[in-house]
Amino acid sequence: MEKKNRGKAGADATPVPGCFHTGCHCAARSQEATADFRLHIDSLHDGESFPSRDHVQMQAEELAAKLKPDAVVEGITAGHAAVDFRVNRRLLIQKILECFGQSHGDRFGLDSELFYSLKRGTTLVEYSSPNIAKKFHAGHLRSTIIGQFIANLKQTLGHQVIRMNYLGDWGMQFGLLGAGFSRFGCEERLKQNPLQHLFEVYVQVNKESEHSEEIQLAARDFFRRLEQHEREAVSLWQQFRDITVKEYRLVYQRLGVHFDVYSGESLHQDSAREAVEQLRRLGLLKLSERGTGVVDLSPAGDMSNVCTLLRSDGTTLYITRDVAAAVHRHQKYHFDEMIYVTDKSQENHFNQLFQLLGALGHSWADRCQHVPFGLVQGMKTRRGDVVFLEDVLDEARARMLHNMSQAKTTKDMDDPEETAEKVGVSALIVQDFMRPLRSDYKFDWDRMLQAQGDTGVFLQYSHARLCSLIRNNEEMQTSSFEPSLLLEDPSVVIVQHLLRYDEVLLQSARDLQPKHLVNFLLRLSHLVAAAHRALPVKGSQQEVAQVFECRSGSSRKNQFEAGSCCRSERVMDAVKHLVCPHANPSLAAFFRKRANVE
Repeated sequence: MEKKNRGKAGADATPVPGCFHTGCHCAARSQEATADFRLHIDSLHDGESFPSRDHVQMQAEELAAKLKPDAVVEGITAGHAAVDFRVNRRLLIQKILECFGQSHGDRFGLDSELFYSLKRGTTLVEYSSPNIAKKFHAGHLRSTIIGQFIANLKQTLGHQVIRMNYLGDWGMQFGLLGAGFSRFGCEERLKQNPLQHLFEVYVQVNKESEHSEEIQLAARDFFRRLEQHEREAVSLWQQFRDITVKEYRLVYQRLGVHFDVYSGESLHQDSAREAVEQLRRLGLLKLSERGTGVVDLSPAGDMSNVCTLLRSDGTTLYITRDVAAAVHRHQKYHFDEMIYVTDKSQENHFNQLFQLLGALGHSWADRCQHVPFGLVQGMKTRRGDVVFLEDVLDEARARMLHNMSQAKTTKDMDDPEETAEKVGVSALIVQDFMRPLRSDYKFDWDRMLQAQGDTGVFLQYSHARLCSLIRNNEEMQTSSFEPSLLLEDPSVVIVQHLLRYDEVLLQSARDLQPKHLVNFLLRLSHLVAAAHRALPVKGSQQEVAQVFECRSGSSRKNQFEAGSCCRSERVMDAVKHLVCPHANPSLAAFFRKRANVE
């Protein structure tokens, strides 16, 4: 296959209304239920006997009577076919908020015993991976931001992470571009708008080649000279590559994305042939009827799963170079795991790649993983169908700037366009991260940029409001506080939600899905908003305001740390987190005014 763009809860857990802590069966206090933990009697049976309802209820009452409360569990009662446990709320509040007040509070959740057995090592993540000599296509957005999320997540959990951009910088298309540039290229226009000019040249030469055998021959000749390392051809190709990387870095900067390594197919053209020869020596490479070099990967050996590694003219293919690249990476970086982030249409490609690596005797092949994602539907700007990512980012900035100008509460700021860009890009990322990665979804500008609801704009607003509250009450000392003043339901629910953080982080670590963390943050923001309305700091007695302030600081810190896994350095400026706008004065001012907390 030639190149494509890369780019328990336990069974016994029946959530009580308001419960968010599924892993520990934690229930938030509500009007319907006051249990923090619930043990279902059915979970104690062997599954083969089915006692009557009355018998189960009797067992619940007997067990509840035998268990004795202590300093931590202050209430044990029989519920409906279950035993309900109520934790000492004062102790719960005190212990959780103490974590945020300590010097290591920024590691809240990360030192949980849930991570004791987590294997850590060197993780190589390959993501984004666009083709050079072309403007950054919007189709590469998902690979870029999802790969960045996975790299951030792994790094947060203690892995040594290598962020790699594997550029599509080799193949017959460069023969066509080289031949086209000699006919339609202009050095002056290349300097003025490099990728746009190369794009125009490619479109023109591609169209001409459909009816010109001369151009087709010239393209093959240029690529032949490129493979033979002729200086003039390599020099032009290198110029195209350097220009592309320089331009791409500007786009990545807007997204807050960075890479440790810019690699590419061109680095593995020679070693790809070595991999082919090794397969031939092992007797795995066969010659097809069409003269191509193939490997039969079907379990039954019936050619039902054939992988082509050589064209009939003996040149290598994308997967051939992928095999060589994987081997080279393991030799150089000694990774413990390697993760490829591309769209789901390439699943078969990576299944074949991992099988080929195994056939070559590489035991680490089973530590390679493909993370597939779905397609974005309907991504358009006002000018029509989107082709380039820059168009999407510009549109997000323009629309957010318009929304800000229409809001009566918007304050004057030093750089409204920069503020609009940061909020717009954050909204773009959050919209993408809210659902399972494999899902296709319909792009919706209006929904994405709403200030209310589950959006990135709302997350920015929520965090800025907390930061403003803390900044405007800096004189309060929150190092010591009275937990008994924070036993109202809205506060307890927030603390119980914070208890979920380690579980959510672990769930994301297992399936590499950002939706768990994003939805955790959205829920936290909604709970904090409810607490702001019910338990205001302003106007409260000093000691009450002090403990509310501590609650707000804890929520802000958790937003900050949870957001670090989804973070986008440039987008969030100095704070470098997806949901933390407070480091940018104009950005914070905009949201503080909307929050009406100054």
